[in-house]
Amino acid sequence: MKKSLLLTALAAALSVTFAHAGEKLTVAATPVPHAEILELVKPQLAKEGVDLEVKVFTDYVQPNVQVDEKRLDANYFQTKPYLDNFNSGKGTHLVIVKGVHVEPFGGYSSKYKSLKELPDGATIAIPNEGSNSGRALLLLQKSGLLKLKDPKNALATPKDIAENPHNFKFKELEAALLPRVLDQVDLALINTNYALEAKLNPSKDALVLEDRTSPYVNYLVARPDNKDSDAIKKLSAALTSPQVKAFIEQKYSGAVVPAF
Repeated sequence: MKKSLLLTALAAALSVTFAHAGEKLTVAATPVPHAEILELVKPQLAKEGVDLEVKVFTDYVQPNVQVDEKRLDANYFQTKPYLDNFNSGKGTHLVIVKGVHVEPFGGYSSKYKSLKELPDGATIAIPNEGSNSGRALLLLQKSGLLKLKDPKNALATPKDIAENPHNFKFKELEAALLPRVLDQVDLALINTNYALEAKLNPSKDALVLEDRTSPYVNYLVARPDNKDSDAIKKLSAALTSPQVKAFIEQKYSGAVVPAF
């Protein structure tokens, strides 16, 4: 009798343990603001039975590679042009789940305080990856500094420049390295997550900045086989909650803008 009661109690205890353990969901993110936002929603997801683990990366390649290889469940760091370009170039089939925020892309300088001060022949550093390279050149075009052969080419590179009246020289570098070369170039076009990590304030320090109408939304991304899972749906809802909207608006002061 005692043995039976003991087994019953043990089974009940294990049942409670597994009920609280939750479904494991591992998500890749860059440190700022993506990982910070994911950490914010952890407690709420835990209440809903999802054990969220955030894996922090400082590059834009491995988060997609590891989700595609099923080593991770999802990622949150990228725009649609970047994802489309990655899928096309790598043969992956990652899919958008939900748009969360916009990070207005900007140009920074440690030498000049306005674009008008840039001298002829100035060296401008831009990301070396297709969608972000295009994003940088489109912003410079919008600022009247150059013209592209196709004025709407989101994947433009310096080879696609039709008019460069100031003879700017372009240095293409890995996006994460751009804040580190500010003192070596005249202007650097930097993704906001890397600008924030480098303690730059986009709304104060950028010489030029995308406005709130930027189409470059940052998305939660998963695979076709898990995009509709309960855990991913709960994460998607948490990332677009009033709590997250308030957090983004208060913490980032316009450097990051809710897209929902």
